[in-house]
Amino acid sequence: MSELNIQFLSSLLEIPSDQWNALNHTGNPFLKYEFLLALETSGSVSAATGWQPSHLTARNKDQQLVAVMPSYIKQHSYGEYVFDWSWADAYSHYGLNYYPKLLSAIPFTPSVGPRLLAGPIEPQRDTAQLMFDAVRAYADKKSLSSWHLLFPDPPSLAALNDNHLMVRQGCQFQWRNQAENETADTMFTSFDHFLNQMTSRKRKNIKKERLQVSNQSIRFVHFEGKEITQEALGQFYLFYHATYLKRGQQGYLNQSFFQQITDSMPDNLLLVMAEKEGAFVAGALFLKDHETLYGRYWGCLEDYKQLHFETCYYQGIDYCITHQLKRFDAGAQGEHKIQRGFKPIPTYSLHWVKNKDFQAPINDFIHRETVQVNEYMDDARQYLPFKTLSD
Repeated sequence: MSELNIQFLSSLLEIPSDQWNALNHTGNPFLKYEFLLALETSGSVSAATGWQPSHLTARNKDQQLVAVMPSYIKQHSYGEYVFDWSWADAYSHYGLNYYPKLLSAIPFTPSVGPRLLAGPIEPQRDTAQLMFDAVRAYADKKSLSSWHLLFPDPPSLAALNDNHLMVRQGCQFQWRNQAENETADTMFTSFDHFLNQMTSRKRKNIKKERLQVSNQSIRFVHFEGKEITQEALGQFYLFYHATYLKRGQQGYLNQSFFQQITDSMPDNLLLVMAEKEGAFVAGALFLKDHETLYGRYWGCLEDYKQLHFETCYYQGIDYCITHQLKRFDAGAQGEHKIQRGFKPIPTYSLHWVKNKDFQAPINDFIHRETVQVNEYMDDARQYLPFKTLSD
């Protein structure tokens, strides 16, 4: 392990794509070289946007890549979905700089997945310790206030967790393709099978919502990977961009990014377009792997009754059932997902702050927040629409 050469690299172009992808054993689409490269080469992440690539890499004596963590020097906290604005305000109150900070995460993507990609011959725990040591040295060199690792999956969390790091808990809502009160391996056979797990009132509400969409003469077209046409992609981007503009914001991602991932990783894409009277009126772009559908990007120009829920949730659930995917990760937040069968799950992040005076207050904040998050999740479970054994 002492022979590993650990470096921070300012661009994915300094790393061979085959070596990077060989470390992505789960096939997670957000960890693919092509996805992260599209973020960089499209200009969606750069020093100019406050996301300066600074990928943490480890090579063996033969210069073979054996471990990586996608990382960025951040000048703000936008696009992270683990909110630390209050920490930055506290630093500012004492005349200190919270930015720049180092972030190991997937930009604009609040999705749980691997964060430490390491070869099978490398003991991940030992590799992680060396990389954390490198992070602390890098923080001194670059005057970084802190290091934050967001949405790790259980193996990454176990490998990277260290007594110098604070573990913060969050909550998301995800759909599982597993029938209630049946054997653990029972997947749904149809959307009706899924609805039949619900109480009568909740089942009727969803049927009513779906009927409202069809009564507006809206139908849906699914484009799988290479089937995505330039017309459909162009219309989708128009909808996506316009939806941000309605809120007085600019979308984090530009048209070049969407074009690049369509060209470079089509097998991981599903584009669902809503069509009315021969014209597209809304769209949602999903990513996927062999067991999970990821609902990411949505847009429309005009409002139609229940169209967002149908396009972003019910079409995704239908797709998971048809293709026997185990899970539907529909993004961050959204209590409206509960009554549609999305269950609360805990998410985690790891945090290290260099200034010792802030370590105890932030740790106390995290402990108090964790109690609130667990209470919130307990409350949320009470509103799930599924029948109980007594029903």
